[in-house]
Amino acid sequence: MADIQAEYLACPIRRVVSRFGDKWSLLVLFLLNRSETGVMRFNEIRRFMMDCSQKMLSQTLKSLERSHLVHREVFPEVPPRVEYSLTETGMSLMPSLTALIDWGKEHFNEVVTD
Repeated sequence: MADIQAEYLACPIRRVVSRFGDKWSLLVLFLLNRSETGVMRFNEIRRFMMDCSQKMLSQTLKSLERSHLVHREVFPEVPPRVEYSLTETGMSLMPSLTALIDWGKEHFNEVVTD
């Protein structure tokens, strides 16, 4: 039984998807990917995610940074300017995320029911 538990907890799907599988992380990754410059500031991201609290967005960005999907750059200015962009690893996720979005659009009515 302990072997099954250890294998279950070490599952690569569970461990990797848990890093970006929540709704806020996916939205942040999508927004950064579709940004014309590839760079966005906190308030720019927040404008597109008005239903996400400031605290939750901050936690999401920190989590994505820890997972090496998002790069955070702080500029030594007054007030400090902080920009977010996708890392190379984050960019490599985009074809899969785009395919998931396309699938979601195609099957929206079948999957999303109240």
